[in-house]
Amino acid sequence: MINDKLLNFSFFLNSHFMFKPLSAFIGLRYTKAKRRNQFISFITFSSFIGIAIGVWALITVLSVMNGFQQEIRERVLGMTAHATINASNGNLSDWVEVQDKIKNHPEVLATAPYIMREGMLINGKNVHGAIIRGIDPDQEKTVADVFNNMQSGEYSSLAEKKFGILLGKYLADSLGAYVGAKITMVIPSVNVTPAGIVPRMKRFTVLGIFEVGHSQYDSNMALINLPDAQKLFKMKKQVSGIRLKFQDMYQAPTLSRHIAEQLPGFYRVIDWTQYHRNLFRAINIEKKMMFIILSLIVAVAAFNIVSTLVIVVNEKKGDIAILRTIGSTSAQIMRIFIFQGIIIGFIGTAIGIISGVLTALNIDVIVPFLEAKLGIKFLSADVYLITELPSKMEWSDVAAIGLIAFLLTILATLYPAWRASRVQPAEALRYE
Repeated sequence: MINDKLLNFSFFLNSHFMFKPLSAFIGLRYTKAKRRNQFISFITFSSFIGIAIGVWALITVLSVMNGFQQEIRERVLGMTAHATINASNGNLSDWVEVQDKIKNHPEVLATAPYIMREGMLINGKNVHGAIIRGIDPDQEKTVADVFNNMQSGEYSSLAEKKFGILLGKYLADSLGAYVGAKITMVIPSVNVTPAGIVPRMKRFTVLGIFEVGHSQYDSNMALINLPDAQKLFKMKKQVSGIRLKFQDMYQAPTLSRHIAEQLPGFYRVIDWTQYHRNLFRAINIEKKMMFIILSLIVAVAAFNIVSTLVIVVNEKKGDIAILRTIGSTSAQIMRIFIFQGIIIGFIGTAIGIISGVLTALNIDVIVPFLEAKLGIKFLSADVYLITELPSKMEWSDVAAIGLIAFLLTILATLYPAWRASRVQPAEALRYE
């Protein structure tokens, strides 16, 4: 019986697969074959589905985190500029000379003076604290994006009318203010009058309402004209500092140090990475941790292949013994089961990559659809810096995820394949 089986199997291989890789063919045949043991089929199915889900989750989550990082960076820099120059001992009195000198730097696109103070805004019974920024509208629009994000009113009207004010959207909502409304600003300074000491107050007309998409600014920022701020805060011709915009914002740390060395006197040049260091460091750490955590899903699914192949090896000991008897080497036997595991991993990885890429590219459609169906808002403006779920897929991430999943699959096949190569023909065929 055994001799007949050997002869038939040898003839089958020689007549049909003389010019095809034997290990690849048999591995593929084992993968496609219907299982007598349904448990093996279930583990095989769960293995490549698990890999697919892990790869899909990794690509989607990393794309969303890349989008978050980009959106936060752009919206933060839309209000804070790439770098600021401040005097080390207080306000800048020679800011015009400093600004003229900085403009000649080849990497500086634009500059704008500013005044930054805190105050309290009152509209009827509504009171809200605010960050007051005095700006030159013509220069400010070269370093910030506020003028592109006006919800109502005109940005240019700030330069035309004295004691006008622009409010962030949520700040205006809190105050119940609208374009044309009169609000009162109270600043942490006092006037000495015959009636005693009274806080300094000034009436402003709301000329516009902006929304930059960053709740920190939309809820707390108010913009006024630079001369009005100098008069209100008794700064004469001084400013708090100068805001800079570079050709390449990622070169801000290097350029800031270079500019600080060129300026005569004592000045502080602070770039955006220093202003928001903790925020972006936290995002990077979170991205790395999510990558590690979600990689465990892929690892668990990949090592399910170990269970699958160990059971297959036990089931196919007779076939392995026949192959060894007709001349197959241990290396060829190993390659059969390595190839079988690679097929499972490749299918799972491919499905995961396709699903992840499609999800990442269409997240702006998927999330609103789910929000509408479920009746919830995933990103509330009261909690998060941005209110829409962004996505930025990077092909380098996709390639790294696919490579890691594939390598884990290959690693998972080594032990079962080694066990298969150690099967002794005599022992396996004893009861055939």
